[in-house]
Amino acid sequence: MIKEIKPGGVYTTTETRELLRISDSTIKRLLKGGLIRANKIGGQYRILGHEILRLLSPDIDRRATNSYQKLKRNVARTVKYW
Repeated sequence: MIKEIKPGGVYTTTETRELLRISDSTIKRLLKGGLIRANKIGGQYRILGHEILRLLSPDIDRRATNSYQKLKRNVARTVKYW
């Protein structure tokens, strides 16, 4: 079953492993090596969907970021004239 990775979503290491279909030792190596950034909350890692997308496909990540930035600029421009 293929799940959609949401750029703004927050995933545990277990969820990330399942999405990427990698082993526990591989996710540890990715985290330790800094290939995937995560925040440690309460002794557990939390990984942003944006990071997973960046790891899987930098092109998809770049397009998602550009789309978000464009929307953000449009909203800021609209709010400025209110």
